Amino acid sequence: MSQEELFMDSVTAGKLTEKRSRSNLGLAVTGLLGGSLVALYAVAAPFVAPALRKVCLPFVPATTAQVENVLGVLRARTGRLVDIGSGDGRIVIAAAKHGFKASGFELNPWLVWYSRYKALREGVQHSTSFHISDLWKVSFAQYSNVVIFGVPQMMDQLEVKLASELPSTAKVVACRFPFPTWVPECTAGEGIDTVWVYDAKTFKTDMQNGMTRKRTPEPEDKPDSHTLM
Repeated sequence: MSQEELFMDSVTAGKLTEKRSRSNLGLAVTGLLGGSLVALYAVAAPFVAPALRKVCLPFVPATTAQVENVLGVLRARTGRLVDIGSGDGRIVIAAAKHGFKASGFELNPWLVWYSRYKALREGVQHSTSFHISDLWKVSFAQYSNVVIFGVPQMMDQLEVKLASELPSTAKVVACRFPFPTWVPECTAGEGIDTVWVYDAKTFKTDMQNGMTRKRTPEPEDKPDSHTLM
């Protein structure tokens, strides 16, 4: 074989090797990208899934003002506190720092585990508890302070549930959306940071008497407001 033929063969072999290398690199990149997307879905799915349920209760963190408003209206209160749909645990942890024995109920296990980690990091693990549970399958009879970040679709049913379970000494704090027929004893904040405070003695008496109330108007969103939780 001539030197020219040997040279051509070596060039052809080199091109084939380069082509195979590029092909292998492409497969590796594709595999890495695919694996990353799968991992991203695995992490994000539990956070997005609540929005796909019949009653949408998506997770969006509470604002600092919302947390402060909740603690402000409960500053003179004692007893056990529960946050229904506790998300990342910030209400429960903040309440524990203010002396409450606080619990959170959340259907998303990732958020519950994260809340427990945060409570441990903040040093309030002994005065907090977080539970993976559907709120409709839990009794809130043992709590005298209830916080709820709900959505309009669930508030009618929740009125009935809380009125039948809570002691008459309880206070209920609704954030973002008020209860449709209960009359609040006071409010705090404005816009999406508004909280409504309800006295259990009042709404339990109204339920027993079969009374209905005019729906509480919802706050108007301001152009510069933060995203709802």
